[in-house]
Amino acid sequence: MHLSLRAGERVYVNGAVLRVDRRVSLELLNEATFLLEHHVLQPEQATTPLRQLYFAAQVLLMDPSRAPEARALYEKLHAGLMEALSNPEIREGLLAASAQIVAGRPFEALKLIRGLYAAEAAVLGGPSAREAAPHPAARPPGRSVPRRAGRAA
Repeated sequence: MHLSLRAGERVYVNGAVLRVDRRVSLELLNEATFLLEHHVLQPEQATTPLRQLYFAAQVLLMDPSRAPEARALYEKLHAGLMEALSNPEIREGLLAASAQIVAGRPFEALKLIRGLYAAEAAVLGGPSAREAAPHPAARPPGRSVPRRAGRAA
């Protein structure tokens, strides 16, 4: 897996936070769990039920030492959402995300939850899908190589 990072950018690898001081490309040669900075939701950004669920799943990925409490929080939030929501798109997405958590693939769960932000915004009558991005920083103009995050094999 190849990662391209800009100066000052952070990447979270197996619970460690790495920051690069210049533009760099990294190649992960073995299995590692990682999350790029632009996918990280800050605690103050967890302002909706799905964002709170995302944050709990993110902690599973970023801080393995807090995994038991993060999993308990995730399960509590998930159960509450399943009880409270009737929107079929969100319910199906939540079930799929939970299956990924159980399978030990929290990054896949994060992608699924992010994909539900627009549906949540519609249900809540809140911001549009574009405003519901997990991080306020937009993709830099002119970036030709998409960044990937997840599990490197």
